[in-house]
Amino acid sequence: MNSDLILIVEDEEDIANSLCEWLNMVGYRTHVAYNGATALDDLARIQPDIILSDISMPDLDGYQFYEAVRARPEWTTTPFLFLTARAERNDVLAAKGLGADDYIIKPWAPDELLVAIQAKLKRAQEVSFAQLRRAYRDSLIVLAAAIEARDPHTRSHVERVSEYALLLGRELGLNDYQLAELEFGAILHDIGKIAVPESILAKTDLLGENEMAEMRRHPDIGASMVKDIPYLLPAIPGIKHHHERYDGKGYPDGLAGEAIPLPARILAVADALDAMTTRRPYRPPRSLEDALVVMRAESGKQFDPKVVAALERIMERTLPHGGD
Repeated sequence: MNSDLILIVEDEEDIANSLCEWLNMVGYRTHVAYNGATALDDLARIQPDIILSDISMPDLDGYQFYEAVRARPEWTTTPFLFLTARAERNDVLAAKGLGADDYIIKPWAPDELLVAIQAKLKRAQEVSFAQLRRAYRDSLIVLAAAIEARDPHTRSHVERVSEYALLLGRELGLNDYQLAELEFGAILHDIGKIAVPESILAKTDLLGENEMAEMRRHPDIGASMVKDIPYLLPAIPGIKHHHERYDGKGYPDGLAGEAIPLPARILAVADALDAMTTRRPYRPPRSLEDALVVMRAESGKQFDPKVVAALERIMERTLPHGGD
């Protein structure tokens, strides 16, 4: 049984009931309002996933009903289909000019209407997911920035690492889903530093052996912090393994080569690129060209050669002299 709820707004009772019966048969839940005014009242109590509305109705016609729906912020993204006998070109243009998602002419063909409903619902779900993802992303950036503020040497580090990682991910052909996972990993890659004492984070000279051991705990701590949050589970490989080395000499698990998850190999390059090109208390920033020289020297040692090659291609397109 489909859980999507369809609001049917139709002043001809026989048509409304027939449409309702058919939609119930194909698996949708339905709610019927016999005019626009009643439908507006009903919207205060129900949350339909899609609205099917006639145009010619007394008191409040379909166009007026549509405008009233779109005037409310909570209903602006609800898919809205006009289902009407008015097939004149001006009517179609008027409906589309208002921004309606579709315009189905009566008598409607069941297959045509079903395809239209399914397509609009799918698109609405995609938009809703994108909005939710943006909300998650914005919340995570706020959290990461708060943690980052404890380390005076890494201001805006999260935003830059995220930008570099996404550029590398696109260059390597990652799909949208993989890019989303990579971005969450980039935003949260240092979240485990919340457990590192500020005296260590703020230190301007080399860390001692015990201090380095404390710092090296942050990937495991970060992964543990998000392991019970379902939508962040795909970010764990990047969080936990961004300090692994391609030659197996990194931490926390000493993984080598392609045993290191790809998001972590990308983040290793993005993280190091930002570290080299920003000012630190113990050294001035390197240029992008000089940073690329270091990356080339460490290709196959600290960094994945494929990721370094992707960085070279990006820099060849964006730097005046190809990074040389």
